[in-house]
Amino acid sequence: MDPLSTTGSIIAVLQLSSKVAKYVSTAAGATKERKRVREEIRAREQILQQLEDEADDSDEGKAWSDTIKTLEAPGAPLGRLAVALTALKIKLEPKKGLDKAFAKLKWPFDEKEVEKIIAAIDREKSLLGLALANDSRKLIHDIKRSAKENGQQLTELIEAIKQTSKDNQDGLADLKDGLASVQGSQARLQDGLDRLQNHQEAREDANERKAILDWLTPIDFASQQSDFINRRQAGTGQWLLDSAEFQTWLRTDKQTLFCPGIPGSGKTILTSIVIEYLYNEFRKGEIQSDGNIGIAYLYCTFRQQDEQKAEDFLSSLLKQLAQGLSSLADSVKSLHNKHEVKRTRPTLDEISKALQSVAALYSRVFIIIDALDEYQAINGGRARFLSEVFNLQANCGANIFATSRFIPEIQERFLLAQLHLGSLAGKRSPTAIRKALTKLSTGSEAYDTAYREAMERIEGQLKDQGELAKQVLSWITCAKRPLTTTELQHALAVEEGNTELDEGNIPQIEDVVSVCAGLVTIDKESDIIRDAKGNYNRTPLSWAAENGHESVVKLLLAAGVKADSKDKWVRTPLSYAAESGHESIVKLLLAAGVEADSKDDWVRTPLSYAAENGYESIVKLLLAAGVEGDLEDNWGRTPLSYAAENGYESIVKLLLAAGVKADLKDKRDRTPLLYAARFGHKAVVKLLLAEGVEADSKGLYDGFRTPLLWAAKNGYKSIVKLLLAAGVKADLKDDCNWTPISYAAENGYESIVKLLLAAGVKADSKDTNFNRTPLSLAAAKGHESVVKLLLAAGIEADSKDSEFWQTPLS
Repeated sequence: MDPLSTTGSIIAVLQLSSKVAKYVSTAAGATKERKRVREEIRAREQILQQLEDEADDSDEGKAWSDTIKTLEAPGAPLGRLAVALTALKIKLEPKKGLDKAFAKLKWPFDEKEVEKIIAAIDREKSLLGLALANDSRKLIHDIKRSAKENGQQLTELIEAIKQTSKDNQDGLADLKDGLASVQGSQARLQDGLDRLQNHQEAREDANERKAILDWLTPIDFASQQSDFINRRQAGTGQWLLDSAEFQTWLRTDKQTLFCPGIPGSGKTILTSIVIEYLYNEFRKGEIQSDGNIGIAYLYCTFRQQDEQKAEDFLSSLLKQLAQGLSSLADSVKSLHNKHEVKRTRPTLDEISKALQSVAALYSRVFIIIDALDEYQAINGGRARFLSEVFNLQANCGANIFATSRFIPEIQERFLLAQLHLGSLAGKRSPTAIRKALTKLSTGSEAYDTAYREAMERIEGQLKDQGELAKQVLSWITCAKRPLTTTELQHALAVEEGNTELDEGNIPQIEDVVSVCAGLVTIDKESDIIRDAKGNYNRTPLSWAAENGHESVVKLLLAAGVKADSKDKWVRTPLSYAAESGHESIVKLLLAAGVEADSKDDWVRTPLSYAAENGYESIVKLLLAAGVEGDLEDNWGRTPLSYAAENGYESIVKLLLAAGVKADLKDKRDRTPLLYAARFGHKAVVKLLLAEGVEADSKGLYDGFRTPLLWAAKNGYKSIVKLLLAAGVKADLKDDCNWTPISYAAENGYESIVKLLLAAGVKADSKDTNFNRTPLSLAAAKGHESVVKLLLAAGIEADSKDSEFWQTPLS
């Protein structure tokens, strides 16, 4: 029987190893040599045991399975190790007929043989180590390289033992034949190596793919989707899925389905239902399509507005669509390669182009967005995001599903399509429609153009139709409350001078809507007719207060209107007046006895808006009215936080004089000082430091940076001076182990580097990712003066990073 027929597996080699180690221990004499051989065997045994445990426990089952099979293949390490151990066993095992319990064999190997034994066993050590590390690529390479040499070493071991053995010649001869068998089947070995290499390459590709996708954005909505869909009760939302509107949207390209609703109406659960439905139906093939389908979704939330920038959300859409492809798109790889080395982030335009490139690889694309009302509208962020989403639709035919509370800005975006469709009315042929489509306005002026064209269409109707449209718009605009369709019809039927209503003069509601060219709409549930923009429960007083019409406000207050009326966002006329800076109107409203501390849907007060926008006189009025200066909004931010961020020194003084807490943190642990330092407001920083605030506080979600880190990063030398003078810890690190001098060096702020060196900072600190020092960062960006400063400070010039193993000067 082939002595190696059962020795190719890890378990068999472990059993053999244990038996041989026992024989070595029971032999007599040559203590030093026996100890060396036993330790060598035990060391290999330990690695084999770890390999077996890893293979059993690893999540990478298939890859580990192929690694083990490759180790067990002919010409691979386990087979050769079995040969070496079997040779020892043959020479060490007790002779037949002896009582094993009393057989104390003399150590049968001389020193030369011991060296060959250890060499033969040790040669497999590095290969087993590579297998344990699951480094398949190097394992494949080294098995190929060492097969012949290690086999020759074993042959020499067997011959050496054979020459010194009088007994067991047959066993050793069989062993030599077995060795030839182990070395023989190169085809089987190559097959195993090829299989292992394929898995290694696939794993490396998967690792690279994951790294690039994670680099795009860490944002992942999958857990939220899972959470929301798990709350669904059977049958919930089926009315939406079965509706004609949804089915039309689903089966037709380039469609938009906008679903506004009141707070708490279940919009988010409906969104999760739509996402689940899309995945299930396209996976089952229930919906006809001629190729692969891309689905990407977003859940907006006011709790993460700082992370909801257009770049963030477009990157998330790009990541999701890229994940859905079998291989990573070249456009995504190129984007990553361009920015990763420089440690820069792609621009909005670059992300948008890559998104369109990836979307074009799908036959159809669905974009699902929940709670657009909770997307930050500051600095036009929401408008920019929507523009890019609609550009994606225009260029790639994407279908868009969105939910929101009623917000004018969003409603207007979706209204534009309605107005455009209205402008096509009356076109008599497909050619005329196509020509009209090419002339439709886009961009920031699109709404003004669309409304102007709608008015031109009204003017271009028959005289009576145009007059009727103007009367409709006048009644809707000037009415103190929303009108029902019946009320409007009766109002339109009244003629000056008549004492009775002529019912024959009541217009048909269909005609009323038709003549207005898309500028009015009817709420089917309430039967209220309103302008298509909607007034969102805002009163004339609210509009007048926001727009600074003081005389109108006086008239309305004198007429007894409710001065504290609230709109859909629970905002009052005072809230709008304070935000817009109309001091005289704020005085009028306060004199009318309105609630000065009223909170809106975001728990923001008039004081919060006035402080954010720099209206000092209004802040004075509100503080004099007794408002609470420290009220926190939904994001945990106070009026002082907003004033500090925007650098309004006089308002910060007012608030501090009113006794507000200078060190309150928002929900991201950011203090007013951190905001002021981050955005370069020296005077505000000085005021806050004088209040004794904590100068080393760290903010969450932005790298755990301190005020000093932000000031050094953004180049605010005077603020760095103030903070150092206040005794801040100049070497505090962010979550990547970057210190203030790291940022100053990378950005070339020589004067700040000087300040920090003078403060005694550790100038050779290394970051977490690539072990880069301030010197290597400055050198990489070509900041010669900073490099000279750091070298003069005695910084080690030949330390290597872990990314490219480069020194700062290489």
